[in-house]
Amino acid sequence: MPTTSPFALAAALLAALWLPAAHASKKTVCTITVNSSDEKETFRRFLPRDQYQFVELVEKGRPDWLRSSCEKKVQCDVLVVSGHFNAGETFYSDKIEVNDYLKIDELERASCSESCPGLFSNLKEVYLFGCESLNPDATKYSSSYGESGRDRMRRLFANVPVIYGFYSSAPVGPTAAMLLERYFGSAPPGEIGSGRPSQRMLSVFSRNHITTVSGMRPTDSRYAYRGQVCQFFDERLAVAQKLAFIHQILRRDAAEVRLFFDRIEKAFAAFDDIDRQSPAYTRALAEITADRDARERYLASTRGAQQPAELRARMIELAHKVNWLSDAEQRAEQMRMVGDMLARNSIGFADVELVCSMNSARQLDAELPRLNPALQQAGKASHAAILACLGSRDAHAQVLRTLASPDDKDVQIAQAYLRHRPISDSGELRSVVKGIARMPGSGAQVRAFDALGRLHISDREILDELARSFIIAKSVNVQRAIAEVFIRSDQKAIAKPELVSVLRQHRIRSPDGRQDLIDVLISRLQGTS
Repeated sequence: MPTTSPFALAAALLAALWLPAAHASKKTVCTITVNSSDEKETFRRFLPRDQYQFVELVEKGRPDWLRSSCEKKVQCDVLVVSGHFNAGETFYSDKIEVNDYLKIDELERASCSESCPGLFSNLKEVYLFGCESLNPDATKYSSSYGESGRDRMRRLFANVPVIYGFYSSAPVGPTAAMLLERYFGSAPPGEIGSGRPSQRMLSVFSRNHITTVSGMRPTDSRYAYRGQVCQFFDERLAVAQKLAFIHQILRRDAAEVRLFFDRIEKAFAAFDDIDRQSPAYTRALAEITADRDARERYLASTRGAQQPAELRARMIELAHKVNWLSDAEQRAEQMRMVGDMLARNSIGFADVELVCSMNSARQLDAELPRLNPALQQAGKASHAAILACLGSRDAHAQVLRTLASPDDKDVQIAQAYLRHRPISDSGELRSVVKGIARMPGSGAQVRAFDALGRLHISDREILDELARSFIIAKSVNVQRAIAEVFIRSDQKAIAKPELVSVLRQHRIRSPDGRQDLIDVLISRLQGTS
């Protein structure tokens, strides 16, 4: 039996000790793939398996997949995020069948909370393959918190040496994969995960709006702001502590309250029944309620001349939640806001949507007489729609007449109103349809028919009127709009053979020869789809 030299034994022992260490030294590339997997697969194909391991954080069918990764004690050296972004609040997919997404708030939670201490604590590099992910323009592409995409990502990935992203449009998946292949073709070994910006990477993507920044550091002037934001997401904090912090913010000047308002609003929405029933919550909320100075400053800021109506409505709702406004006081503030809106010359369809939504339970109908009588005289269609949202019957009738207006903007106002106050009276609906049928063929008429489609018509007389409108229509777009009304109507109420005959005989063919909604309607009426 051959003997083994001491030198060979020592070498074998060293090799055995080195193998686990070598495995442990592998860099972990975490991927969050909510759209294209092209980028992930390219990284995987070119990075040596003995030096890099991959972990996909998204778990199909599990919405809390990021929390699951925290629980599994995953530690990432590199993070690759693939998804559309557009300087918004969510990385998302453009594929209808894909339900995966990544909310920035979830990244905030993982970044801020000690319940997830390891996931991003070792990050050396982040790759954000989404449009506007590092856009520096806070005025044009700001998030709802007033930060640019770049500033927010620097705060989210604090202390990360290198963050790659795009200051404008990003390359689509296949293009990004091609460029990554070009990079790997001449990249130095071990560069990925080194924590140093790659000039080669920047050069390859130079025509695709790539940029790179480093994560925020404790010496950064805005690092203290990061600590304040984390108060909303740190899961170590009890509900009473979060309420106490919110109270601190509500005592600040209006500009700072606005800066944090969206997060305050989300925090209250996240408190559940167990939270709200706890003695600690009750005590902390009572301290906010009793702060009259903060209340007066806050309410004064809601009434500011430059305050957008949508934000003002939300601020009034929050004041009600913290018991700064009783039910009656809340209604009074809402009507004060509506009065200010009616005093303006310019009211848009979004304002109509807001007031109708605010009065969805009809609780403001009784408050209408309290408006200044001069403001109750509906002149423009937009003003009439606001008053109709508050229960004015005269204004309601005016809005219905507006649906047949040749002015597309007026029709859009009426359309917004009908989304919240659909016509339920068959006599009114018949009159409206006849008015729309008499309109000259135009974009306004197409929009008016589109508004009818949302009403799911079942009245046979109205459907017959629509068939006559189809016959006399001079525009294929008008005919398509009428076809869509039929598609959305009660199929049992339609005289199918007669309508099919009308459609076939009087349709205006599509200029490009392709099938359109008229073909879809014919197919449905004949029972072939």
